[in-house]
Amino acid sequence: MPTSPAETAEPARPAGVPYDIAVLGAGPAGLSAATAAAAHGARVALLDAGPRPGGQYWRHRPADDGAAHRDWPAFERLRMALETYHARLDHLPGHTIWHVERTADGFATHALSDGVSREVVSRTVVVATGAYDRQLPFPGWTLPGVYTAGGVQALLKGHGVVAGRRVVVAGTGPFLLPVAAGLAEAGATVLGVFEAGRPTAFARHPLTTLRAAAKLGEATHYLRTLRRHRIPYRTRTTVVRAEGTDSVTGAVVARLDDRWRIVPGTRRRLECDTVAVGYGFTPQTELPLQLGCAMHRDADGSLTARVDTRQRSTVPGVYVAGEACGVGGAQLACTEGELAGLHAAYATTGARPDPRRIARLVRLRAARRGFAAALHAAYPVRPGWREWLTEDTVVCRCEEVTAGAIRQVVEELGATDPRAVKLCARPGMGLCQGRVCGYATAALTAAHAGRDVTEDDLRGLASRPVAQPVPLGLLRNATVSHHDEEGA
Repeated sequence: MPTSPAETAEPARPAGVPYDIAVLGAGPAGLSAATAAAAHGARVALLDAGPRPGGQYWRHRPADDGAAHRDWPAFERLRMALETYHARLDHLPGHTIWHVERTADGFATHALSDGVSREVVSRTVVVATGAYDRQLPFPGWTLPGVYTAGGVQALLKGHGVVAGRRVVVAGTGPFLLPVAAGLAEAGATVLGVFEAGRPTAFARHPLTTLRAAAKLGEATHYLRTLRRHRIPYRTRTTVVRAEGTDSVTGAVVARLDDRWRIVPGTRRRLECDTVAVGYGFTPQTELPLQLGCAMHRDADGSLTARVDTRQRSTVPGVYVAGEACGVGGAQLACTEGELAGLHAAYATTGARPDPRRIARLVRLRAARRGFAAALHAAYPVRPGWREWLTEDTVVCRCEEVTAGAIRQVVEELGATDPRAVKLCARPGMGLCQGRVCGYATAALTAAHAGRDVTEDDLRGLASRPVAQPVPLGLLRNATVSHHDEEGA
């Protein structure tokens, strides 16, 4: 780390000279990678679509004091580091990355900022794009008033907006707890947290759980908040239908068996105006897929990038950290991000990191990955959710493709993989490009074909040459420019 002002007063990067490292994403992993690399002398560009650093986990409003956020001191340390190393670390907010490609000298990252395309050239890249809510369809889930759990939390943390007055929170995983607690503290009436799984499965991993004392304390804090607001917490229960005409007026919850099939006679209706649902997270893997990184299906069933002990992907010069290489929470993301930043800096500048620091980070990563594995084992998505659906339940809301339409093209037209289903019935062809419906479409396709979901199934709906929506004119100009360069 620099010890004098002279060491941080390095001249700004000359125009036209590529960065050593482009860090893609300014959440916990990206911030940790960028600041660690800059601290070791690398010239770093930190790109993010958000107006402020922090990602989804530390999403906040201007002048936020952090009172409503967990782990805020960790964010403050990283934000201070952004300022400390500003001479060689360019934070580029409001940059939506739509494509990354290999060049003769490294990589070109294409981003859209205020409607203008920008190209950032670097010798290496660290992909730290995070994840978003994984959704399972159910009858009525397209009604106004049904949100993802992360969407409800983003409204509250980023804008101070409470999504509704009477809220039902449902799905699986510990993320439901902070969502419900935050809503209650902000004045909403939370009718209950309905956890489809059985968290007592953590008892099968006693040593791993004990090593994560901080995580246990965090969960206890949220449970106390629920208790203070008299919010019921029900396990093996979830929302199986949302009801209403123009918007949500009620949610039907039901008990589930071990496979998540509805237990007969347990349905009951709750009057509400908002439903917040989440079934874990889907890693954002468009950019690793664009770059040709090898992928695999992780323990939670999601598609993730393969990395080695240095957070290197299978593509030289590409590092991946955080949820894109496995969902495991903010602390694990910070650890992986720092390791990626240190090794990327060493690869580009030759600045050797402290071996004792590396050893400590490797131990932390192992412990935190162990906890993530226990988490996935305790909160799996069981196949019985498919039985909640009716033939006319919408699966792809962009193209209004129903569960019945997917079954029909598999069973009658022989479309036995998601790519073929996409071509025949159009799920994943709308604005979200399969981000919302991809997991469900892959699961339903595999089930109707009489097999399990595979890596190729998930890849078929996750691979996108254009990662984010961009104007057609931008693509035309980029194509013309590319052809001109080839001709030259």
